[in-house]
Amino acid sequence: MRYPKLLKSLALCAALSLASLHAYADKLSVIRIGVAQQGGGDPPTFGGSPAATVQAQQLLEKEFAADGIKIQWLFFKGAGPAVNEAIADKSLDFAFQGDLPAVLARANGLKTHLLLASGVRSGIKIAVPADSDIRSIKDLKGRRVAMFRGTNLQLVADNALTANHLDERDLRVINLDVASSLAALASKGIDASFNDYHLYKLRDQGLVRIIYESQNDGPQFTRQAHLLVLDDFERAHPDVVQRVVNTFVKGAQWSSEETNRDALFKLWAQSGVNYAYWQAEYANQSLKERNSPLIDPFVVARYKAVAADALKLKLIRQPVEVDGWFDTRYLDNALRTLKLEHYWTRYDASGKPLG
Repeated sequence: MRYPKLLKSLALCAALSLASLHAYADKLSVIRIGVAQQGGGDPPTFGGSPAATVQAQQLLEKEFAADGIKIQWLFFKGAGPAVNEAIADKSLDFAFQGDLPAVLARANGLKTHLLLASGVRSGIKIAVPADSDIRSIKDLKGRRVAMFRGTNLQLVADNALTANHLDERDLRVINLDVASSLAALASKGIDASFNDYHLYKLRDQGLVRIIYESQNDGPQFTRQAHLLVLDDFERAHPDVVQRVVNTFVKGAQWSSEETNRDALFKLWAQSGVNYAYWQAEYANQSLKERNSPLIDPFVVARYKAVAADALKLKLIRQPVEVDGWFDTRYLDNALRTLKLEHYWTRYDASGKPLG
């Protein structure tokens, strides 16, 4: 997988490094957070993770109001790959994105650290036109299938194909973003789509059938998302990083309370994704499990698996070291300060509860 703009931007990083550090040393006036998806509504919001809760409830804006620091949320229709280009250009301080794009960025030399999880154990779905003869993943062979390459959908899709003795070469894969994929599926321009909860809208309109949901096959068939910080910003403003992490953990706790389930889905519905679709997405799953910020053995194992799969599929050219990528100091401090050390369950590498 090639990212021409990303590679071009990386060539400028060395020249920009000293200038960036000098700029970070100045009084901070704005915190820039990239979001690896297209926002909905006016002003734009998103849903589906504690990060979305933090944005919708303006928790960071409230945290930094007395300091005169503004919070700038930047949405990217191009998802993770587009966020990576912005990171390379040093036009972001933090980013919320999925596992695979971050691995690709690290393989290309971008200097970041992962601070906390935000939206884990999220599955993918496969939908086909309502009158299609496709009934299972095996029936996708030779068909026109949309997949948003470079996002954290891709590797879960690849793993699901592998479990059914297929790979991308057995399909006629078309690289489409979420909105384009939905439009193509609704018009029968494609035979199937690997996608997410956005498919519920087409299903309820009677246009598609959902034939597969990956989380039903186990936690190894899920994708993870996180909050990361650029290394230059972290070195210049560790106190700000701690306050940002504290705020995200507060958002994660509120999003994890079952008594808030109704309010949470109403909040996320402001992004344009119907309340009922959030109900369906989270059916039979606890909020604590999906909205935990913990970087536990399960999360670390999933990122290692993503890095290994990306290398195997030749999405990257060299191995990516994962262990030193996570910086849990700020998260650990936040959990202690907020007395939440034992609030969320930690899981082992296979996804089973520890202890």
